[in-house]
Amino acid sequence: MRTGSGAAWVRPAVLALLWGSTFLWIRLALDGLTPVQVTVVRCALGALVLAVLCFVRGQRLPGGRRTWRHIFVAAFFCNALPFGLFSVGQQTVSSGLAGVLNATTPLWSLLIGLALGTERGLRPVRAAGLVTGFAGTVLIFAPWQQSGAAGWGALAILGAAASYAVAFAYMQRHLVGKGVPTLSLATAQLLAATGLTALALPAGGLDSPWGSPAALVAVTVLGVFATGVTFLLTYRIIADEGATDAATVGYLLPVVSVLLGALVLGEDLGLRGVAGMAVVLAGVAMTRRRVATTRLRGEPDGRRGFSDRTPGALPSSAESRQTRQTRQSP
Repeated sequence: MRTGSGAAWVRPAVLALLWGSTFLWIRLALDGLTPVQVTVVRCALGALVLAVLCFVRGQRLPGGRRTWRHIFVAAFFCNALPFGLFSVGQQTVSSGLAGVLNATTPLWSLLIGLALGTERGLRPVRAAGLVTGFAGTVLIFAPWQQSGAAGWGALAILGAAASYAVAFAYMQRHLVGKGVPTLSLATAQLLAATGLTALALPAGGLDSPWGSPAALVAVTVLGVFATGVTFLLTYRIIADEGATDAATVGYLLPVVSVLLGALVLGEDLGLRGVAGMAVVLAGVAMTRRRVATTRLRGEPDGRRGFSDRTPGALPSSAESRQTRQTRQSP
């Protein structure tokens, strides 16, 4: 089915709204829970939501030891490690700054894609869009006006952004396009992340988990929407458009996080911040132009995706060939 340019923006826009609100919910949840507790609870709630959706749609979890090994590696780099680093970092970093630092993910993803050879045919307009988007985040951040921004909290969030980029590239190479529905993969990965993060509970998560009502509400929203729903959308974009395009959504996060920080937490939002948001949106528009144009023309974008077919649906001939090749491979 052909989709217009507007459809190319729907999922990234929804993902940016949910993903960008993550930093607000983490900040509120930390008022009553430890970083480890926040990480474990958000993974568990996200996995529960997707597991219920998986059951309703009649989809099963992936099978095979090799697939599950890849899932656990992806769960570590995409969920357990960055979720923990964000919770630690936001103890000393504002939600707006956290969103800006996380916006380095597209650049990390581009560098990794170029190194691995998965990012090919980088057009000048798209490259300019990546640079423009990062310039907008720098304008919002204004590092020349910040003091102590290079502390451990900021470094932790930068590490989380790089971890996301590694995970996206790994997921694109080893998990998507292998005949397993997106929902099943996302559910399995959050289940694996729950198990991995639970191992860290003795290090700082055995205190009483009953914080303030606001903290409990925040961690619930964080787990259900900003983890479960967000992660499913992320997997779909990686499958359909590639790791770098999924990471590009990170440029929209400063816009969402700074706006929410100003509206809910009373953080400053001046003329420079507004100008930075405009630059970010312009950069993202340039990077998304290729996706929208490709879909309008009905041309393949060179990436191997897959759909969530309903049970009993017959695979296409291309999918059948791909399945046979996968079974024959060692």
